[in-house]
Amino acid sequence: MDYLPKNIAYLSQTAHELLQGCQVKAHDGTILYTPDGRGNYAALWTRDFAYMVEHASDLMPEQHIAACIRYLIKGQREDGAVPDRVRPDGVPVYVAGPENNPLGEPNLDNPMFLVIACDVYLKRVASNRRKSLFTEWAPALDKGMDWVPCSPQGLVFNLPEKPHSPYGFTDCIGKTGELLMESLLYWQACRQMARLHQSYGEKRRAAEYLARARRTEQNLDRLWDEKAGAFLAASVDCRQVDVWGNAYALAIGFPLGKRKSTLQQTLVRRYEDYMWKGQVRHLFKGEYWQRLLTPVPPDRYQNGAYWATASGWVMLATHQVNPQLAARAFEELIADFQQNGVYECVHPEYRQLQSYVVSACNPLGAARRLWERR
Repeated sequence: MDYLPKNIAYLSQTAHELLQGCQVKAHDGTILYTPDGRGNYAALWTRDFAYMVEHASDLMPEQHIAACIRYLIKGQREDGAVPDRVRPDGVPVYVAGPENNPLGEPNLDNPMFLVIACDVYLKRVASNRRKSLFTEWAPALDKGMDWVPCSPQGLVFNLPEKPHSPYGFTDCIGKTGELLMESLLYWQACRQMARLHQSYGEKRRAAEYLARARRTEQNLDRLWDEKAGAFLAASVDCRQVDVWGNAYALAIGFPLGKRKSTLQQTLVRRYEDYMWKGQVRHLFKGEYWQRLLTPVPPDRYQNGAYWATASGWVMLATHQVNPQLAARAFEELIADFQQNGVYECVHPEYRQLQSYVVSACNPLGAARRLWERR
């Protein structure tokens, strides 16, 4: 595996170039990091920015990250909803899709992504600055987390009759009831907020967040499908195996107990059913989402294309039981990037939106964790 350090170096350089190329200046001078270098998504998207910070913050100037966090917080709605994106003119947009045709209610994932970005940034800055920064940002973070709708069992809940756009990389998909990916993000953000409050904020709040995280841990099994050996995306609409969510659960170390080994083996056994050129389908090959919030043809975009956004999670999820397969996924991904470019999503029949930043940043973070010598 002598190629691994070279591939990491290549991907790091590629991510750095994409991060340079995606920047635009806002009305107030803030440098915004947009999702792509082609101007297709010309705004600061909360989740894409959080992924950039989570997996490649060392490739971004510290002052840029703090300014973007403040730019997003300034756009928070009075009820706590965190913007899906904020435009360069400072106008916040809360719901996915075109502004004249929004996809349901405000996205469910943005409060968690704002927490993730802040947590990573606070780890990066000097320790004597962390308390003052967290004190500044905590009210917005708490308000956002309190806004997220959850079932009594502690899982993020999407009302079937009036659905929110869920996790942003499935914002066209009508997943309803209790949700997998969104609950995992919520669990992660609750644990981060508990740790931050314990260190720099309110001990009472820390205990509340730990209690929320424990409820999620105790009840995620409600989405387990024994026959599939994996978790379903949702409990009402789209009761289908969510490949991304299952890989993510393993990647972030969610406590799965006896399910862990089963899930790892499922992802290894069915690798060919969801991977193509190192990139990941949301569902197993041949399956399509049962409910959509807007029409998406089969084998296009979020309804059957393959994405590098989730490649790193598959690498992390499979490495423990099959390191050769994880390395193969990374090798195939880099080969495709070098031959064809870095796209938002790909398919044997088409490629969509070149210069998509998190397609490089997310796998880079995983590859560094797995193979970079420290």
